[in-house]
Amino acid sequence: MPDPSSPDPAGRNAAVPPPAGAGGAGPAQIATMGLGGILVRFSDRLDDGANRAALAFRAAVEAAGWDGVEETAASLGSVFLRFDPARTDAGALGERLAPLLSGRDWYRAALPAGRRLWTIPAVFDGPDLAAAAGLAGLTPEAAAAELAGARLRVLALGFAPGLPYMGPLPAHWDIPRQTALTPVAPAGAVVVALRQVIIFPTPTPTGWRQVGRSRFRAFRPGAATPFALAAGDEVRLRVVDADELGALAAADPEGGGAVAEPIG
Repeated sequence: MPDPSSPDPAGRNAAVPPPAGAGGAGPAQIATMGLGGILVRFSDRLDDGANRAALAFRAAVEAAGWDGVEETAASLGSVFLRFDPARTDAGALGERLAPLLSGRDWYRAALPAGRRLWTIPAVFDGPDLAAAAGLAGLTPEAAAAELAGARLRVLALGFAPGLPYMGPLPAHWDIPRQTALTPVAPAGAVVVALRQVIIFPTPTPTGWRQVGRSRFRAFRPGAATPFALAAGDEVRLRVVDADELGALAAADPEGGGAVAEPIG
């Protein structure tokens, strides 16, 4: 059986070591996905450096404009390239990806330009706030203050249209999902688990714990840009009370009072 970490002529599975001075980062993995996809994996677990690498590497691939690559997407720690098999193949793309990967320390790369800092009003009165706080070793008041004080990166979009996975939170927020499913969390619900925060774009069943609510709509069907947030954006949650949140939503039904400013 061949060594799965060794590249093959078709570029199906290859390990690309990081450059010298990469701070102990492990090798990135290149693997084919079906007939028209390649996955570049920087980590198989939530890691701030791997997410930074995925965001920066995706931007570099987009800037390269390789013929045949029709779409790219970043996840928590990997980048997916969808290509047209009639115009290129996995082997040719693998030959381009390997030197790009080994040419710099992606785990410490600067985040891509064009990002925004969002300030999103939220009320921290969720039905699971006390339970989530207890699992994190905090009082409900301290938990709300810590979540509101965090500057969260949009690590990836997924699961539902425009749904942002944001974080990473400190290690004590590595709390598990619930064992039972909440039938419906409302649109705008602020939920936590696994060192991450989510704001649901639509009413959604969930095993995550709802700690608060916003009136922010991350998915806006029919808009020129239906996904309000982008991977790499940053988010701060601004604490408001229920009356202020209602007034903000009345004046701004889509954003719930959210404000965005450029950061890079």
